[in-house]
Amino acid sequence: MKVAVVFVIYQQRDNLEEALAIADPQAGGFLGQVRDYHQRYQEILDQEVKYLKAGRIYPHDGYKQGKERFVDGIIAELEKLGTYSQQNTYGKIRQLAEAGSNARRIAMLITGASLIFVITISFFITRSITRPISILKSKTRQIAQGDFEGDLNISSPPEMAELASAFNSMSQKLMDLDRMKSDFFSSMSHELRTPLTSIKEGASLLLEGVGGPLADKQKKLLTILAEESVRLIDLVNSLLDLSKMEAGMMVYKFEPVELASLIHKAMIEVGPLVEARKIKLEARISEGLPVVQVDSERILQAVRNLVGNAVKFTPEGGQVTVSARGGDGALEVSVADTGPGIPEEDLTTIFEKYQQATSTGSYRFKGTGLGLALVKHIVTSHGGRVWAENELSKGSRFIFTLPL
Repeated sequence: MKVAVVFVIYQQRDNLEEALAIADPQAGGFLGQVRDYHQRYQEILDQEVKYLKAGRIYPHDGYKQGKERFVDGIIAELEKLGTYSQQNTYGKIRQLAEAGSNARRIAMLITGASLIFVITISFFITRSITRPISILKSKTRQIAQGDFEGDLNISSPPEMAELASAFNSMSQKLMDLDRMKSDFFSSMSHELRTPLTSIKEGASLLLEGVGGPLADKQKKLLTILAEESVRLIDLVNSLLDLSKMEAGMMVYKFEPVELASLIHKAMIEVGPLVEARKIKLEARISEGLPVVQVDSERILQAVRNLVGNAVKFTPEGGQVTVSARGGDGALEVSVADTGPGIPEEDLTTIFEKYQQATSTGSYRFKGTGLGLALVKHIVTSHGGRVWAENELSKGSRFIFTLPL
């Protein structure tokens, strides 16, 4: 076998040189040792051939041992080369496996990053559309509530920018129209108040007999005329007050006031109507009610409107309760009735001008829709807030608070 190995190496010495040229350093070291051992083996073999050809005696055992030593060296180096090649092959396989695993991880990372990128881009694109729509939706609600300020500033996308510009233009026109309407009502109110006052005073003088004795029918007609004149004057005054409040021109005179006295005064003013309708009017005012800084005339107007509304919408034999209490840094006043109540959808709109709750049942009253709008302006101008609560068919409750 050893001789066969040497023979194969001899036959493949040209290939051995080529292998040395392309082998890596460690494999080249093994192949270099194989080549050296083979050369030494060949040298001993050539010397032995010379001795044999010359018929001379030579140390046969020594040459044999030398050849065996070099052959063993060749085999040992070849075994090392085989072991190294095997280990190197396994290492390459492991590297290929790791490379494949890394490639899968990289592919997954790239896929995840691409997905995140697409989602992010989609989010921003969607947000660039939904956010302007949300702003437009919010502004539409404000316009529905009477705020016509056209302050939308949407620059992108271009279609939304054009829509916002058109929206601002519409808001400006609505604001101009609302201002024209307010100016008209204010002007007409001023023009109407003087002749109405003259009519009222003239009717009063005639009722007092200044123009001579009157028949009963004449007195009845003049009484109706005087009462309607008062109602019209109150309506004109309400229009004037509301116009001033909306224009920010209403002057308030704040002073320390005991709210209990204003509540009792408002209740006394509606006394005749309460008696005529056989309604029970009750006050529940907490003891030690704190003094508040308010415009007494305006707060009295607010309480008067709330109590008057409650009495108007309460059926005969019903009850109206006016309550007042302090706490949590505010003073709370509420007016509750046992009327038909207010539909849920009208609880907020009834505080807008010219708005009235939908009539229910047999209680149908006509009005201007200015009373609660005045109450809201007066209360908010004092730093408070007003709202309504109710249960249909069980009555409603109007509450407002004033800061202490």
